[in-house]
Amino acid sequence: MIIQDEKTLEVLMLGYMNDEAYKKTLTENKVTFYSRTKDRLWTKGEESGNFLQVISIKEDCDNDTLLIKARPQGPICHTGSRSCFNTEYNQNFIFELENIIADRYSNPVESSYINKLRGKGLNKIAQKVGEEGVETVIAALNETENDFVNEASDLVFHLLVLMKEKNVSLETIAKNLANRHIGKVES
Repeated sequence: MIIQDEKTLEVLMLGYMNDEAYKKTLTENKVTFYSRTKDRLWTKGEESGNFLQVISIKEDCDNDTLLIKARPQGPICHTGSRSCFNTEYNQNFIFELENIIADRYSNPVESSYINKLRGKGLNKIAQKVGEEGVETVIAALNETENDFVNEASDLVFHLLVLMKEKNVSLETIAKNLANRHIGKVES
């Protein structure tokens, strides 16, 4: 089975599951594996406390592999890394950032930039996206690659805040782009 972070979609690990491990996973809602080397069941996190809470389980087209979307409760790898694939950062951080912004909306922090920007209203948020867009274009044409990366990062961040303000998710944008790609434009 493949374990994927339910929020960031990052692949966290690969494991083996027999029928007994599958049933225990369903019953306890925590991912349980069957260790072929130890010849026993083990629930991820039983020693470390870093459990994998099951969000969904899907079978592949051949019905021989499971994709388990889970909510990790700490590092996944025994090395302390967030993933067993030795990634130094979350390659899907943009989804995590969307969740951070949503959390700031649900649980405002007075000193948070997001909270301050949100307090200025939709017009100011939209204006900020425009400003960052112009700065990104200028950096692309006249500045260093580092300047361009920084300005593009500011643009994406502010666009995510604007999307939250408008209640539009990255998933909605991704679906729209995918539909455009296959020629199925929605109105």
